[in-house]
Amino acid sequence: MGGSPSWTLTALLCLGLCWGLWDQVQAGTLPKPSIWAEPGAMVPKGSRVTLWCEGSLQAGGLRLYKGNVSVDWENDILQESSNKTGFVFEPVASHYGGMYRCGPLNPSSSSELSEPLALMVTGVFPPPSLSAQRSPVVEAGGRVTLSCSSETASGTFHLLKEDGADPPLHMEQRPSFERPQVLFPVGPVNASHGGTYRCYGSSSSYPQQWSEPSDPLHLEVTGVMEAPSLVAQPGQLVLTGDSLTLQCRSQFSFDTFSLTREEGPWGPERLDGQHSPDFPLGPINSSHGGRYRCLGRHSLAHVWSTPSEPLDLLVVGAHSRPTLSALPGPRVPWRGNVTLQCRSDTPADTFRLSKEGSPAPPQLLKLRDSASPSQANFTFSVVTQEQGGSYRCYSSLSLVPHLLSLPSAPLQLLVSAPSDHMVENAVRMAVAALVLVVLGVLLFQARFTSHEEPRTQL
Repeated sequence: MGGSPSWTLTALLCLGLCWGLWDQVQAGTLPKPSIWAEPGAMVPKGSRVTLWCEGSLQAGGLRLYKGNVSVDWENDILQESSNKTGFVFEPVASHYGGMYRCGPLNPSSSSELSEPLALMVTGVFPPPSLSAQRSPVVEAGGRVTLSCSSETASGTFHLLKEDGADPPLHMEQRPSFERPQVLFPVGPVNASHGGTYRCYGSSSSYPQQWSEPSDPLHLEVTGVMEAPSLVAQPGQLVLTGDSLTLQCRSQFSFDTFSLTREEGPWGPERLDGQHSPDFPLGPINSSHGGRYRCLGRHSLAHVWSTPSEPLDLLVVGAHSRPTLSALPGPRVPWRGNVTLQCRSDTPADTFRLSKEGSPAPPQLLKLRDSASPSQANFTFSVVTQEQGGSYRCYSSLSLVPHLLSLPSAPLQLLVSAPSDHMVENAVRMAVAALVLVVLGVLLFQARFTSHEEPRTQL
């Protein structure tokens, strides 16, 4: 008895649905059929595709329409059920491209046709070319323009992102005497814009007949995660013929790393990833000199961290060595002053001073004139013992800033320790200051006590 109300409700719902369907049949207004394509509505010429139609059982079967004309079918027909039919295109020809609908097999039925399905056949024309203006590497929040052009096709160009949820972008080419092209602006860029893009062209007369796809363009988005750091082992100064390793370090668990080198005003042209954070370089020659950065990412493709701070790789040995001297001499008193003078007999306008064994980058001085001989003065004031050690200097030209001369002969800077009499004088001064403070306190107490003594009554 407890289940009888639910059975009653179910029966009433079924009766209502059946009665409503019967009313539709009597009135001749059956539900619209649906249409879809497998594996998809964009198919290469010569491949296979199936258009599926599904509708009401009362439609008496389904037929396929191209535009508003029924298709006289010559290919295979797949009949999965009395209300579902598949129409097979194999091999797909260029003229199969078009707008398709499904409708009832019985022409007397007044059921509406399905919504239209655009079947695009690709590979009808030669491919266009796709490029990114400036660079395909874009910082998050920035903008980029993708240019699709063709030497043969004109009409409409279509931009698609592989595995993207967004529909293709379409843009008609404006009349021009130049090579047909359209510009697709993208941005402000975020992580979802990273990925692989292709473009197609089509004519205005046959909009569902597309060209072959362009070569893929990989759009890389940087600045999505925090920057790693880039270090050179054993150091950023390297002799021609030697080797070194650039290491990309990060506290995040990046599984892919990329090393970039600034070649021009617009930065790196591409990001080539590898699983190791170490980038061995060598044997080194002049072409290795330059400014490097590294980036990292997780398994998510095309979305990278912020670039690291730049590291200048300096190749040593491009021209003859300068000379390094100390003024007034290499022996410097503690907290004294000294000037290290680097002199070049060949044209140079940039000088670097390096301390052997120091992780700090070399000190840099630039001159206005490169005429030889030239010299740069590195001045140290209030020298401490930590500044003692072996120094070398290098010269270069600003036109090729990463190609340095051979190193100068080493110069040993000796800083004297504080002498014993200086220590004794400092102790004496400290004791004297302490005595003065004690005497001052005693005098203050004596004066305060004298003011506090009671006066004698007469």
